[in-house]
Amino acid sequence: MTFFTSEYESKLDAKGRLVLPARVKAQLPEGDSELVLRRGFERCLILYPMVEFKKVFSKISGLSEFNEEYRTLQRNFFSGTATVELDSNGRFLLPKNMLTYAQLEKDVMLVGMGNKVEIWNPALYEKHLIADPSELSKLAQKYLDQ
Repeated sequence: MTFFTSEYESKLDAKGRLVLPARVKAQLPEGDSELVLRRGFERCLILYPMVEFKKVFSKISGLSEFNEEYRTLQRNFFSGTATVELDSNGRFLLPKNMLTYAQLEKDVMLVGMGNKVEIWNPALYEKHLIADPSELSKLAQKYLDQ
């Protein structure tokens, strides 16, 4: 089972490749170098191990093709995905259209999100964090205190 947590600062090389930090790489299913990269709902990228993406794929592809909203979701979700493979150095190439979407240049922030990893432009990432700890407490209480 994958279990990604924490934040990791990293850099893209001149070719647009990203080296996965050792702690992230260690959480990948053994022997599986195939990953799925997709555009996030915010301006970030989401990296899934293939086994985790298949769970999401199953949910979305199982929606009825006869419902217009479902088709819109499927079209937009699946068109924003790419399969990538880790090389022997633990790197993978980020497609140019995804670099543009997430506004990634040299510095990137990787954020473990349980079964997936978000890849952010550090400045955009900061804008999505809650600065006031009491606001985080209220959010946690709203969804976790039941």
